[in-house]
Amino acid sequence: MPLPGRRLRHFLVICLATVLAVPAEGQAQRRGSGLSIIRDAEIEHTLRRLAEPVFEASGLDPDSVSITLINSNTINAFVAGGQNMFLHTGLIQAMDGPEQLIGVMAHESGHLAGGHLIRGRQAREDASAQVILSTLLGIGAALLTGRGDAGVAIGASGYDLAVRDFLSFSRAQESAADQAALAYLDRTGLSARGLLSFFEVLENQELLPASQQVEYLRTHPLTRDRIRAVRAHVERSRHSDKSAPPQQQEQFQRMHAKLEGYLAPVRALRRFGVDDPTIAARYGRAIALYRRGDLGAALSAIDALVAQEPNNPFFHELKAQVLFENGRIAQAVPEYERTVRLLPDNGLLRMALARAVLEYRDRDPAGLDEAIGHLQVALQQERRSPQVWRLFATAYGRRGDRGLTAYALAEEAVLRGDIALAKQQAERAQQLLPRGSPAWLRAEDILGLRDPNR
Repeated sequence: MPLPGRRLRHFLVICLATVLAVPAEGQAQRRGSGLSIIRDAEIEHTLRRLAEPVFEASGLDPDSVSITLINSNTINAFVAGGQNMFLHTGLIQAMDGPEQLIGVMAHESGHLAGGHLIRGRQAREDASAQVILSTLLGIGAALLTGRGDAGVAIGASGYDLAVRDFLSFSRAQESAADQAALAYLDRTGLSARGLLSFFEVLENQELLPASQQVEYLRTHPLTRDRIRAVRAHVERSRHSDKSAPPQQQEQFQRMHAKLEGYLAPVRALRRFGVDDPTIAARYGRAIALYRRGDLGAALSAIDALVAQEPNNPFFHELKAQVLFENGRIAQAVPEYERTVRLLPDNGLLRMALARAVLEYRDRDPAGLDEAIGHLQVALQQERRSPQVWRLFATAYGRRGDRGLTAYALAEEAVLRGDIALAKQQAERAQQLLPRGSPAWLRAEDILGLRDPNR
């Protein structure tokens, strides 16, 4: 690929601190148009459980690696902006079991551990996944037009080009990531057959025109030497005949069914028949029924799942979500409370409960304090989530605390990449907060941030 000119290269480097933003999802579903990030407590929990042994084997701190799910039917995965791994829903939906997914995440971990990625100070340290994804959209627009200033006119049409042409790794880096992945899998006692089977699927794609190849193949150039190396490893590794344990198999199947139910409910109802007794199938069907508007049948199916696994926080979460989104907030709150009792340290579940409490108890001071308490716990896990600060702002605003409301809005704007708005809110917060208080001092830090748009 020819190198872009100096001005465009400079634009692409600073783009990782861009102020563009992409809307995020509260659950595993898509609202509105355009590319979106999916946030779902269960899916993120499953992905992290599958990836953590590989992260540890690679020397990466599992708590420092962010795994983000992108709502796209293309088959792709990539790393960007520091220790950030992005997976497309299409990648997961195209896989048969956890071994393939773990193999791909091991390969991407090889890129992370090897430093094979774009670096940017703000993106590496502070930026939310939304800002990084928006950056890629901006990069895509710039590459399409050849103009750096075109990055402000972003759209999903530029995204695939951005990933393909700007985040593509060299063949040498791909081979290095392969070797690293094989070493990580061996250290954790996992088979590399999943990675090999995924590569074999990609190998068949090489005969297709470039425009028809899966996105992963275009961002991760595959060679026969790479496939031979992985195949040779599988033939000699003592772990090659080990399948993922049953718990991982079940977690993967439930995640797969959940995505199918949310993203393709009509297909899910055909695939998960009423006679299929597996929990994964019943789960996917329940979600699909809800997505198709059959509330009664969906709640009956969810209640049956809850009865079978009463201590499963994610079944209670699904029931709470269905009730909440249909205006039955008084019934949703106890279900969300059950999820938090079962999984108290999960930030997304705490945020969902806080939102429900804010809606249910509205102006009740005790309810507002309760919601703020849940958000303070959530913040420990959701440090880079703009949504947690938006909920803080809502709670502080209803409590009549204008200083903390402005401060929360400033923090939200920072994470959305809108530095100009963040400074406006931080200045307002300082005017209202006690001088030298923790929030006042943080507002001072925000006022010192550099705006990459100026």
